[in-house]
Amino acid sequence: MDIEKLLKELMVLQEGHFLLNSGLHSKYYFQKFRILENPDATSLLCKIIVEKYAGENIEWVIGPTTGGIIIAFEVARQLGVHSGFAEEREGKRVVGRGFDIMGKRVLLVDDVLTTGRSIVETLEAIRQKGGEVVGVAVLIDRSVEELSFDPFSVYKKGVENFDPQKCPLCKSGIQLQKLGGV
Repeated sequence: MDIEKLLKELMVLQEGHFLLNSGLHSKYYFQKFRILENPDATSLLCKIIVEKYAGENIEWVIGPTTGGIIIAFEVARQLGVHSGFAEEREGKRVVGRGFDIMGKRVLLVDDVLTTGRSIVETLEAIRQKGGEVVGVAVLIDRSVEELSFDPFSVYKKGVENFDPQKCPLCKSGIQLQKLGGV
């Protein structure tokens, strides 16, 4: 399957000049909700994660809010296990809501990996709750920096981000767009 072609057809992978939530600029933007609004595409991409981890005796699948919840649910549904999420409370990410992951084998999943912050926070939340993390998987890995964990990604495209004052896209006059959360 040509995943990049699928991502372009779904308008997930876009090329231009984008303002990211971090304040940085980028030539590429991944509109993750174009995947998540499409149950067939979400199931298809999650199946790749399921196939990777099918023999790992996963008991729970946990994802960070917001998009990670949908990915966790679908991966867990296909694996036939429980799903949950880690949410922010009082400036810290926690696995709450009575999700009993103590001593359980947990797969952490997310939609798009850029800096890894939400995954690192979710790893800590799972460990604080007594879960055993057996893997980290993402639909899209756009990271370019060294990470403290080794994720499995359905699609990888390292994307350089630019400081607005040093952005070559700004210098070339390409119009800046802000898509996230709109």
